[in-house]
Amino acid sequence: MIDVRLFRNDADRVRTALARRGKPDIIEQLDRAIALDVQAREISTERDNIRAKVNELSKKVGQARRDGDAAAADDAQATSRALGDDEQRLAAQADEVQEQLREVLLRIPNLPHPDAPDGAGDHHNPLVKGPLQMPAEFAAHQRVPHWEAAVELGILDNDRATKIAASMFTMQRGAGAALARALCQLALDRNADAFEEVRPPTMVSTATLTATGHLPKFADDAYAIERDGLWMIPTAEVPLTSMYAGEILDEAQMPLRLMAYTPCYRREAGSAGRDTRGMLRSHEFDKVEILALATPEQAPALLHELVERAEKTIASLELPYRIIEICTGDMGQSHHRSFDIEVYAPGCDSWLEVSSVSWFSDYQARRADIRFRRTGQKGTEFANTLNGSALAVPRVWAAIVENHRQADGSVVIPPALRPYMRGLERIVP
Repeated sequence: MIDVRLFRNDADRVRTALARRGKPDIIEQLDRAIALDVQAREISTERDNIRAKVNELSKKVGQARRDGDAAAADDAQATSRALGDDEQRLAAQADEVQEQLREVLLRIPNLPHPDAPDGAGDHHNPLVKGPLQMPAEFAAHQRVPHWEAAVELGILDNDRATKIAASMFTMQRGAGAALARALCQLALDRNADAFEEVRPPTMVSTATLTATGHLPKFADDAYAIERDGLWMIPTAEVPLTSMYAGEILDEAQMPLRLMAYTPCYRREAGSAGRDTRGMLRSHEFDKVEILALATPEQAPALLHELVERAEKTIASLELPYRIIEICTGDMGQSHHRSFDIEVYAPGCDSWLEVSSVSWFSDYQARRADIRFRRTGQKGTEFANTLNGSALAVPRVWAAIVENHRQADGSVVIPPALRPYMRGLERIVP
Protein backbone atom coordinates (compact mmCIF):
# COMPACT_ATOMS: atom_id res chain seq x y z
CA MET A 1 0.00 0.00 0.00
CA ILE A 2 1.06 3.58 -0.38
CA ASP A 3 2.63 5.45 2.55
CA VAL A 4 0.05 7.68 4.31
CA ARG A 5 2.80 10.27 4.77
CA LEU A 6 2.80 10.81 1.01
CA PHE A 7 -0.69 12.30 0.99
CA ARG A 8 -0.29 13.94 4.40
CA ASN A 9 2.68 15.92 3.10
CA ASP A 10 1.58 16.48 -0.52
CA ALA A 11 -1.90 15.26 -1.34
CA ASP A 12 -1.94 17.07 -4.68
CA ARG A 13 1.16 15.22 -5.90
CA VAL A 14 -0.34 11.86 -4.97
CA ARG A 15 -3.66 12.81 -6.57
CA THR A 16 -1.89 13.85 -9.78
CA ALA A 17 0.14 10.61 -9.89
CA LEU A 18 -2.88 8.37 -9.35
CA ALA A 19 -4.94 10.35 -11.87
CA ARG A 20 -2.54 9.04 -14.54
CA ARG A 21 -4.22 5.64 -14.13
CA GLY A 22 -7.35 7.13 -15.67
CA LYS A 23 -9.86 5.70 -13.17
CA PRO A 24 -11.94 8.31 -11.28
CA ASP A 25 -12.88 5.84 -8.52
CA ILE A 26 -9.20 5.73 -7.46
CA ILE A 27 -9.28 9.46 -6.70
CA GLU A 28 -12.50 8.96 -4.75
CA GLN A 29 -10.77 6.27 -2.71
CA LEU A 30 -7.79 8.54 -2.13
CA ASP A 31 -10.03 11.36 -0.90
CA ARG A 32 -11.77 8.89 1.41
CA ALA A 33 -8.38 7.78 2.77
CA ILE A 34 -7.32 11.39 3.36
CA ALA A 35 -10.55 12.11 5.25
CA LEU A 36 -10.22 8.97 7.37
CA ASP A 37 -6.60 9.76 8.16
CA VAL A 38 -7.58 13.27 9.35
CA GLN A 39 -10.43 11.81 11.41
CA ALA A 40 -8.16 9.17 12.98
CA ARG A 41 -5.58 11.76 13.97
CA GLU A 42 -8.22 14.08 15.45
CA ILE A 43 -9.65 11.26 17.54
CA SER A 44 -6.18 10.21 18.65
CA THR A 45 -5.34 13.78 19.66
CA GLU A 46 -8.55 14.06 21.70
CA ARG A 47 -7.87 10.68 23.30
CA ASP A 48 -4.31 11.69 24.19
CA ASN A 49 -5.53 14.96 25.75
CA ILE A 50 -8.00 13.06 27.90
CA ARG A 51 -5.31 10.56 28.85
CA ALA A 52 -3.11 13.45 29.98
CA LYS A 53 -5.96 14.82 32.12
CA VAL A 54 -6.53 11.39 33.66
CA ASN A 55 -2.86 11.18 34.57
CA GLU A 56 -3.02 14.65 36.10
CA LEU A 57 -6.14 13.74 38.12
CA SER A 58 -4.43 10.57 39.37
CA LYS A 59 -1.69 12.74 40.83
CA LYS A 60 -4.32 14.99 42.47
CA VAL A 61 -6.05 11.98 44.00
CA GLY A 62 -2.78 10.81 45.50
CA GLN A 63 -1.96 14.29 46.82
CA ALA A 64 -5.46 14.70 48.33
CA ARG A 65 -5.17 11.34 50.07
CA ARG A 66 -1.82 12.36 51.52
CA ASP A 67 -3.33 15.65 52.67
CA GLY A 68 -6.22 13.82 54.30
CA ASP A 69 -8.79 15.53 52.06
CA ALA A 70 -11.01 12.54 51.30
CA ALA A 71 -13.75 14.63 49.64
CA ALA A 72 -11.34 16.21 47.17
CA ALA A 73 -9.82 12.81 46.45
CA ASP A 74 -13.27 11.29 45.80
CA ASP A 75 -14.27 14.16 43.48
CA ALA A 76 -11.06 13.89 41.48
CA GLN A 77 -11.44 10.13 41.27
CA ALA A 78 -15.03 10.40 40.01
CA THR A 79 -13.95 12.87 37.34
CA SER A 80 -11.08 10.57 36.38
CA ARG A 81 -13.45 7.61 35.97
CA ALA A 82 -15.73 9.62 33.69
CA LEU A 83 -12.79 10.75 31.62
CA GLY A 84 -11.51 7.17 31.53
CA ASP A 85 -14.78 6.05 30.00
CA ASP A 86 -14.40 8.78 27.37
CA GLU A 87 -10.83 7.65 26.71
CA GLN A 88 -11.93 4.05 26.12
CA ARG A 89 -14.72 5.19 23.81
CA LEU A 90 -12.29 7.32 21.78
CA ALA A 91 -9.73 4.51 21.67
CA ALA A 92 -12.39 2.18 20.22
CA GLN A 93 -13.35 4.87 17.68
CA ALA A 94 -9.70 5.36 16.73
CA ASP A 95 -9.26 1.61 16.15
CA GLU A 96 -12.43 1.50 14.04
CA VAL A 97 -11.36 4.44 11.87
CA GLN A 98 -7.85 3.04 11.49
CA GLU A 99 -9.33 -0.27 10.29
CA GLN A 100 -11.53 1.60 7.80
CA LEU A 101 -8.45 3.50 6.60
CA ARG A 102 -6.51 0.26 6.13
CA GLU A 103 -9.36 -1.26 4.10
CA VAL A 104 -9.36 1.77 1.79
CA LEU A 105 -5.57 1.81 1.49
CA LEU A 106 -5.59 -1.86 0.48
CA ARG A 107 -7.65 -0.90 -2.58
CA ILE A 108 -5.68 2.17 -3.64
CA PRO A 109 -3.11 1.20 -6.31
CA ASN A 110 0.56 2.04 -6.40
CA LEU A 111 1.82 5.32 -7.81
CA PRO A 112 3.13 4.89 -11.37
CA HIS A 113 6.81 5.59 -11.96
CA PRO A 114 7.37 9.01 -13.58
CA ASP A 115 8.86 7.28 -16.64
CA ALA A 116 5.91 4.92 -17.09
CA PRO A 117 4.07 5.88 -20.30
CA ASP A 118 0.63 7.44 -20.04
CA GLY A 119 -2.27 5.66 -21.69
CA ALA A 120 -5.85 4.57 -21.23
CA GLY A 121 -5.48 0.82 -21.87
CA ASP A 122 -3.50 -1.98 -23.49
CA HIS A 123 -3.91 -0.37 -26.92
CA HIS A 124 -1.67 2.44 -25.68
CA ASN A 125 1.22 0.22 -24.51
CA PRO A 126 4.26 1.40 -26.50
CA LEU A 127 6.62 -0.94 -28.29
CA VAL A 128 10.11 -0.61 -26.81
CA LYS A 129 11.92 -3.41 -28.66
CA GLY A 130 11.27 -5.58 -31.70
CA PRO A 131 9.73 -7.38 -33.33
CA LEU A 132 12.77 -9.64 -33.35
CA GLN A 133 13.34 -13.05 -34.99
CA MET A 134 10.29 -12.39 -37.17
CA PRO A 135 10.46 -14.21 -40.54
CA ALA A 136 9.59 -12.40 -43.74
CA GLU A 137 6.51 -14.60 -44.01
CA PHE A 138 4.93 -17.67 -42.42
CA ALA A 139 4.23 -20.85 -44.36
CA ALA A 140 0.70 -22.21 -44.57
CA HIS A 141 1.57 -25.14 -42.27
CA GLN A 142 2.58 -22.65 -39.54
CA ARG A 143 -0.82 -20.99 -39.75
CA VAL A 144 -2.53 -24.01 -38.19
CA PRO A 145 -3.62 -23.16 -34.61
CA HIS A 146 -1.93 -25.20 -31.93
CA TRP A 147 -5.20 -26.63 -30.61
CA GLU A 148 -5.57 -28.40 -33.96
CA ALA A 149 -1.91 -29.23 -34.61
CA ALA A 150 -1.32 -30.53 -31.09
CA VAL A 151 -4.40 -32.76 -31.15
CA GLU A 152 -3.23 -34.26 -34.45
CA LEU A 153 0.11 -35.02 -32.79
CA GLY A 154 -1.59 -36.54 -29.73
CA ILE A 155 0.18 -34.16 -27.34
CA LEU A 156 -2.83 -32.12 -26.13
CA ASP A 157 -5.96 -33.73 -24.69
CA ASN A 158 -8.20 -30.99 -23.31
CA ASP A 159 -11.36 -33.04 -23.79
CA ARG A 160 -10.21 -35.52 -21.15
CA ALA A 161 -8.90 -32.68 -18.96
CA THR A 162 -12.42 -31.25 -18.99
CA LYS A 163 -13.85 -34.67 -18.16
CA ILE A 164 -11.69 -35.14 -15.08
CA ALA A 165 -11.78 -31.49 -13.95
CA ALA A 166 -13.75 -28.78 -15.76
CA SER A 167 -13.57 -26.58 -18.82
CA MET A 168 -10.47 -24.40 -19.22
CA PHE A 169 -8.21 -27.07 -17.73
CA THR A 170 -5.56 -28.49 -20.07
CA MET A 171 -3.66 -31.76 -20.29
CA GLN A 172 -0.48 -32.40 -22.23
CA ARG A 173 0.49 -35.95 -23.11
CA GLY A 174 3.63 -37.75 -24.22
CA ALA A 175 6.05 -35.37 -25.88
CA GLY A 176 3.67 -32.51 -25.05
CA ALA A 177 4.05 -33.18 -21.32
CA ALA A 178 7.81 -33.49 -21.76
CA LEU A 179 7.85 -30.17 -23.61
CA ALA A 180 6.03 -28.43 -20.75
CA ARG A 181 8.46 -29.85 -18.21
CA ALA A 182 11.47 -29.01 -20.39
CA LEU A 183 10.40 -25.37 -20.61
CA CYS A 184 10.35 -25.09 -16.81
CA GLN A 185 13.75 -26.75 -16.42
CA LEU A 186 15.24 -24.49 -19.07
CA ALA A 187 14.02 -21.37 -17.26
CA LEU A 188 15.35 -22.62 -13.91
CA ASP A 189 18.74 -23.52 -15.36
CA ARG A 190 19.13 -20.19 -17.17
CA ASN A 191 18.63 -18.25 -13.91
CA ALA A 192 20.43 -20.57 -11.50
CA ASP A 193 23.59 -18.47 -11.79
CA ALA A 194 22.09 -15.70 -9.64
CA PHE A 195 18.80 -16.88 -8.14
CA GLU A 196 18.23 -19.35 -5.28
CA GLU A 197 15.70 -22.00 -6.23
CA VAL A 198 12.79 -22.41 -3.82
CA ARG A 199 9.87 -24.83 -3.86
CA PRO A 200 7.25 -22.90 -1.85
CA PRO A 201 3.77 -23.97 -0.76
CA THR A 202 1.13 -23.49 -3.45
CA MET A 203 -1.58 -22.86 -0.84
CA VAL A 204 -1.20 -19.67 1.19
CA SER A 205 -2.94 -17.66 3.89
CA THR A 206 -5.14 -14.63 3.35
CA ALA A 207 -2.38 -12.40 4.74
CA THR A 208 0.09 -13.79 2.21
CA LEU A 209 -2.22 -13.17 -0.75
CA THR A 210 -3.01 -9.69 0.60
CA ALA A 211 0.68 -8.78 0.80
CA THR A 212 1.17 -8.87 -2.98
CA GLY A 213 -2.02 -6.91 -3.71
CA HIS A 214 -4.08 -9.85 -4.99
CA LEU A 215 -6.51 -9.39 -2.11
CA PRO A 216 -8.96 -7.91 -1.52
CA LYS A 217 -9.36 -6.52 -5.05
CA PHE A 218 -8.89 -9.74 -7.03
CA ALA A 219 -10.66 -12.21 -4.74
CA ASP A 220 -13.04 -13.24 -7.53
CA ASP A 221 -10.12 -14.42 -9.66
CA ALA A 222 -8.56 -16.60 -6.96
CA TYR A 223 -9.38 -20.12 -5.81
CA ALA A 224 -10.29 -20.21 -2.12
CA ILE A 225 -10.22 -23.24 0.15
CA GLU A 226 -12.70 -21.83 2.63
CA ARG A 227 -12.67 -24.78 5.03
CA ASP A 228 -8.99 -24.19 5.81
CA GLY A 229 -8.75 -20.44 5.22
CA LEU A 230 -6.25 -20.94 2.40
CA TRP A 231 -5.91 -19.79 -1.21
CA MET A 232 -4.36 -21.46 -4.25
CA ILE A 233 -1.55 -19.26 -5.54
CA PRO A 234 -2.02 -17.40 -8.85
CA THR A 235 1.77 -17.13 -9.20
CA ALA A 236 4.90 -18.00 -7.22
CA GLU A 237 5.32 -14.24 -6.70
CA VAL A 238 2.86 -14.62 -3.81
CA PRO A 239 4.75 -17.06 -1.53
CA LEU A 240 8.19 -15.80 -2.56
CA THR A 241 7.32 -12.20 -1.62
CA SER A 242 6.10 -13.21 1.84
CA MET A 243 9.04 -15.46 2.70
CA TYR A 244 10.53 -12.51 4.56
CA ALA A 245 7.28 -10.92 5.76
CA GLY A 246 7.70 -9.26 9.15
CA GLU A 247 11.49 -9.55 8.98
CA ILE A 248 14.33 -7.04 8.86
CA LEU A 249 17.08 -7.78 6.34
CA ASP A 250 20.62 -6.45 6.38
CA GLU A 251 21.58 -4.16 3.52
CA ALA A 252 24.49 -6.54 2.78
CA GLN A 253 21.94 -9.25 1.88
CA MET A 254 20.41 -7.08 -0.83
CA PRO A 255 19.46 -7.75 -3.50
CA LEU A 256 18.03 -11.05 -2.37
CA ARG A 257 17.19 -13.16 -5.44
CA LEU A 258 14.76 -16.07 -5.48
CA MET A 259 13.18 -18.26 -8.16
CA ALA A 260 10.54 -20.95 -8.12
CA TYR A 261 8.73 -23.38 -10.36
CA THR A 262 5.09 -23.86 -9.30
CA PRO A 263 1.71 -24.67 -10.71
CA CYS A 264 -0.48 -21.56 -10.74
CA TYR A 265 -4.25 -21.32 -10.34
CA ARG A 266 -6.57 -18.61 -11.70
CA ARG A 267 -10.33 -18.60 -12.03
CA GLU A 268 -10.03 -16.35 -15.11
CA ALA A 269 -13.19 -14.56 -13.97
CA GLY A 270 -12.62 -11.86 -16.58
CA SER A 271 -12.15 -14.20 -19.55
CA ALA A 272 -15.67 -13.74 -20.96
CA GLY A 273 -15.37 -12.92 -24.67
CA ARG A 274 -11.69 -13.86 -24.82
CA ASP A 275 -10.20 -16.75 -26.76
CA THR A 276 -9.82 -19.67 -24.36
CA ARG A 277 -9.06 -22.40 -26.88
CA GLY A 278 -6.08 -24.72 -26.54
CA MET A 279 -3.45 -23.36 -24.16
CA LEU A 280 -4.32 -19.68 -24.41
CA ARG A 281 -6.12 -19.30 -21.10
CA SER A 282 -6.47 -21.95 -18.42
CA HIS A 283 -7.30 -22.37 -14.75
CA GLU A 284 -4.08 -24.23 -13.95
CA PHE A 285 -0.66 -23.83 -15.55
CA ASP A 286 3.05 -24.11 -14.79
CA LYS A 287 5.37 -21.14 -14.49
CA VAL A 288 8.87 -20.25 -13.34
CA GLU A 289 9.07 -16.96 -11.45
CA ILE A 290 12.11 -14.85 -10.61
CA LEU A 291 11.91 -12.33 -7.77
CA ALA A 292 14.17 -9.86 -5.99
CA LEU A 293 14.07 -7.92 -2.73
CA ALA A 294 16.17 -4.81 -3.15
CA THR A 295 17.03 -1.37 -1.88
CA PRO A 296 15.39 1.53 -3.73
CA GLU A 297 18.74 2.33 -5.36
CA GLN A 298 19.18 -1.23 -6.68
CA ALA A 299 15.67 -1.59 -8.06
CA PRO A 300 15.89 0.25 -11.44
CA ALA A 301 18.87 -1.79 -12.65
CA LEU A 302 17.26 -5.00 -11.39
CA LEU A 303 14.11 -4.26 -13.36
CA HIS A 304 16.08 -4.12 -16.60
CA GLU A 305 18.08 -7.21 -15.62
CA LEU A 306 14.91 -9.24 -15.06
CA VAL A 307 13.52 -8.10 -18.43
CA GLU A 308 16.78 -9.07 -20.13
CA ARG A 309 16.82 -12.51 -18.50
CA ALA A 310 13.25 -13.27 -19.57
CA GLU A 311 13.97 -11.95 -23.08
CA LYS A 312 17.06 -14.12 -23.56
CA THR A 313 15.15 -17.24 -22.56
CA ILE A 314 12.42 -16.51 -25.11
CA ALA A 315 15.01 -15.65 -27.76
CA SER A 316 16.77 -18.98 -27.14
CA LEU A 317 13.57 -20.77 -28.22
CA GLU A 318 13.83 -19.13 -31.67
CA LEU A 319 10.42 -17.50 -31.40
CA PRO A 320 9.38 -14.14 -32.87
CA TYR A 321 9.02 -11.71 -29.97
CA ARG A 322 8.72 -8.10 -28.95
CA ILE A 323 8.84 -6.09 -25.71
CA ILE A 324 6.23 -3.50 -24.72
CA GLU A 325 6.01 -1.22 -21.70
CA ILE A 326 2.76 -1.16 -19.78
CA CYS A 327 1.05 2.23 -19.75
CA THR A 328 -0.51 3.76 -16.65
CA GLY A 329 -4.07 2.82 -17.67
CA ASP A 330 -3.17 -0.86 -18.09
CA MET A 331 -1.03 -1.32 -14.99
CA GLY A 332 -1.86 -3.82 -12.28
CA GLN A 333 -2.72 -2.51 -8.84
CA SER A 334 0.70 -3.08 -7.27
CA HIS A 335 2.80 -2.06 -10.28
CA HIS A 336 5.15 0.90 -10.25
CA ARG A 337 6.64 0.14 -13.66
CA SER A 338 6.13 -2.91 -15.87
CA PHE A 339 7.22 -4.54 -19.14
CA ASP A 340 5.70 -7.45 -21.08
CA ILE A 341 7.36 -9.84 -23.53
CA GLU A 342 5.07 -11.11 -26.25
CA VAL A 343 5.60 -13.88 -28.81
CA TYR A 344 3.86 -14.11 -32.15
CA ALA A 345 1.79 -17.24 -32.73
CA PRO A 346 1.08 -17.57 -36.48
CA GLY A 347 -1.67 -20.16 -36.02
CA CYS A 348 -3.54 -17.85 -33.64
CA ASP A 349 -2.44 -14.86 -35.74
CA SER A 350 -1.83 -12.86 -32.58
CA TRP A 351 0.79 -11.64 -30.17
CA LEU A 352 0.67 -13.57 -26.89
CA GLU A 353 1.94 -12.23 -23.57
CA VAL A 354 4.41 -14.78 -22.22
CA SER A 355 6.26 -12.79 -19.56
CA SER A 356 5.47 -9.82 -17.36
CA VAL A 357 8.27 -8.14 -15.39
CA SER A 358 7.37 -5.55 -12.78
CA TRP A 359 8.81 -3.24 -10.14
CA PHE A 360 6.50 -2.58 -7.18
CA SER A 361 8.58 0.04 -5.30
CA ASP A 362 7.81 -0.44 -1.56
CA TYR A 363 4.09 -1.10 -2.14
CA GLN A 364 4.15 -4.85 -1.49
CA ALA A 365 6.87 -4.69 1.17
CA ARG A 366 4.79 -2.19 3.14
CA ARG A 367 1.84 -4.60 3.11
CA ALA A 368 4.06 -7.55 4.07
CA ASP A 369 6.23 -5.50 6.47
CA ILE A 370 9.54 -6.41 4.82
CA ARG A 371 12.25 -4.01 5.95
CA PHE A 372 16.00 -3.63 5.72
CA ARG A 373 18.59 -1.83 7.82
CA ARG A 374 21.35 0.13 6.11
CA THR A 375 24.86 -0.74 7.18
CA GLY A 376 26.02 1.40 10.08
CA GLN A 377 22.70 3.25 10.42
CA LYS A 378 19.86 3.13 12.90
CA GLY A 379 16.29 2.63 11.89
CA THR A 380 14.83 0.60 9.03
CA GLU A 381 13.30 1.15 5.60
CA PHE A 382 10.84 -0.82 3.54
CA ALA A 383 12.42 -2.93 0.81
CA ASN A 384 11.52 -2.74 -2.86
CA THR A 385 10.16 -5.85 -4.60
CA LEU A 386 10.47 -6.89 -8.24
CA ASN A 387 9.40 -10.01 -10.04
CA GLY A 388 9.04 -11.49 -13.48
CA SER A 389 7.86 -14.55 -15.35
CA ALA A 390 11.06 -16.30 -16.30
CA LEU A 391 8.79 -18.53 -18.36
CA ALA A 392 5.06 -19.28 -18.29
CA VAL A 393 4.42 -22.58 -20.05
CA PRO A 394 1.05 -22.43 -21.85
CA ARG A 395 1.53 -19.71 -24.45
CA VAL A 396 5.22 -20.47 -25.02
CA TRP A 397 4.23 -24.12 -25.56
CA ALA A 398 1.55 -23.00 -28.04
CA ALA A 399 3.95 -20.68 -29.86
CA ILE A 400 6.53 -23.47 -30.25
CA VAL A 401 3.94 -25.85 -31.72
CA GLU A 402 2.85 -23.21 -34.25
CA ASN A 403 6.15 -21.55 -35.16
CA HIS A 404 8.18 -24.77 -35.39
CA ARG A 405 5.55 -26.83 -37.19
CA GLN A 406 6.76 -28.46 -40.41
CA ALA A 407 4.93 -29.20 -43.66
CA ASP A 408 4.48 -32.88 -42.66
CA GLY A 409 2.74 -31.86 -39.40
CA SER A 410 5.72 -32.57 -37.16
CA VAL A 411 7.15 -29.99 -34.74
CA VAL A 412 10.90 -29.41 -34.46
CA ILE A 413 12.11 -29.04 -30.87
CA PRO A 414 14.22 -25.87 -30.42
CA PRO A 415 17.85 -26.87 -29.75
CA ALA A 416 17.81 -25.11 -26.36
CA LEU A 417 15.18 -27.60 -25.15
CA ARG A 418 16.64 -30.81 -26.55
CA PRO A 419 18.85 -31.62 -23.53
CA TYR A 420 15.62 -31.92 -21.51
CA MET A 421 13.63 -33.96 -24.06
CA ARG A 422 15.29 -37.40 -23.63
CA GLY A 423 16.97 -37.09 -26.99
CA LEU A 424 13.82 -36.13 -28.86
CA GLU A 425 14.46 -33.58 -31.63
CA ARG A 426 11.10 -33.68 -33.38
CA ILE A 427 7.51 -34.43 -32.37
CA VAL A 428 5.97 -36.53 -35.10
CA PRO A 429 2.35 -37.51 -35.81
